[in-house]
Parts: sequence; C-alpha cells; structure tokens
Amino acid sequence: MLSKLNLEHILFIDIETVPQFENFTGLEPEIQDLYADKTQYQRKEDYTAEEFYDRAGIWAEFGKIICISVGYFTIKETVRSFRTTSFQGSEKNQLLDFKKLLSEHFNKPQHVLCAHNGKEFDFPFIARRMIINGIKLPYKLDLFGKKPWEIPHLDTLELWKFGDYKHFTSLKLLTKILNIPSPKTDIDGSQVRDVYYLEKDITRIVEYCERDVVAVAQIVLRLRNEALLLNEEVVSV
Repeated sequence: MLSKLNLEHILFIDIETVPQFENFTGLEPEIQDLYADKTQYQRKEDYTAEEFYDRAGIWAEFGKIICISVGYFTIKETVRSFRTTSFQGSEKNQLLDFKKLLSEHFNKPQHVLCAHNGKEFDFPFIARRMIINGIKLPYKLDLFGKKPWEIPHLDTLELWKFGDYKHFTSLKLLTKILNIPSPKTDIDGSQVRDVYYLEKDITRIVEYCERDVVAVAQIVLRLRNEALLLNEEVVSV
C-alpha cells in the first residue's frame, strides 16, 4: 500500500525535452526521412514533417533532455522538508550526474523512482537517451528480465487510474482537482522548446521543471491523505 511506503525512499523526477535541433533542416536527410516515417500517423495529412518538427522532443530518437529535476523528502522527528535539485548542461553530463545520484544514494531495493506518466515517458526517455549517449543503464532503469512487481517505478498517473487503462489525467488537471498549487504558473510543456531555443532561458525551464517535481510529491501526499508541503518546507539545493 502507498501509505506504507517510506517517503524518504522515493526519488521524484521530472524531465524537460526539446527537439535535437532548433530547426528541421538541422537533421541530416536520412534522419529527416525517418522522422517523416515515424510521425506519419500523428501528422496524417495536416502537416508536413518539417511543420511537425516542433513536437520532435517527445521522441527519444529525435529529441534530447535539457533538464532533469529531482526531489526527495527528509524527515527528522516532526520536521519535514522536501529538497529539489536539477541537472543541466550537456545532455550526456546530465545523464551521468543523474546516474551517479541513483548509484550512490538511491541504489537500495527499497528505493523507488516516481514521476507523473513516468512509465510512459520520463523513465523510458532517460533510459533510451542513456543508451544513445553510450551510458550503461543504472539498475533502477534496467528493466530487462524483471517481473512487473520488481520494477522500482511509481507513477502518479497510474495511481490515479485505479486500474482504468483508458483514463489519462494531466498533471495540471490532477493538481487542480486535488487543490494542489499548480506548477504551470509561468510556462507549460508546449512552450519549453521556444523558451529553450528562442529565449535561451534555461533558468526559467529549470524552475518550471522543479515545480513539476514538487507537484508530483504533493499528489503522493494527497493520495496518502497527508498534509501538503508548505512553501517553507521546499528547498532548492
């Protein structure tokens, strides 16, 4: 049961991704063709592959990670805090730093990774980009041969489904109906590409990513029927 899980054993995660290049023309011709093939059913006849390229960040084969934010609880007697930190810079360095965090601090059997829609997006995206960057997968992301109950991943979207596989609820909607402060106070996911490539404001993206991490932690608290985090309990380090 979720209520029996030690909060200090959960690493909350969110990533922000963008297309690998600012423009479609940055792709080599063969990759352009492969992107067109990959997206033909999503585009139908409404868009060309080039017109659809602003959405390339949702595929690990054509996108890249520009920020990995994490958060974790520390609880000492009655004092609770939630610490967030982010990895940015070159994608490979981000992934190596994230792997080091997992290997050194969240490597025990009781440790789990948690994200909203993480099983469909964040966790596989990170794993695929690690492989593309020549990085050996850490144990928490290497799922080969593991039974479903052995996979150390927690997904707030899945928790909210309660077994209903047809149901999708965005992080923005879920925070709203659970009376959790919205993380989408500045930008949302659809704007990240422009903020990164046009405004070149990575700080704004990092702050947004960390707000999402806090929101996921708040959802877990609500599902456990526990008090939400206060602003003074959240510390960015």
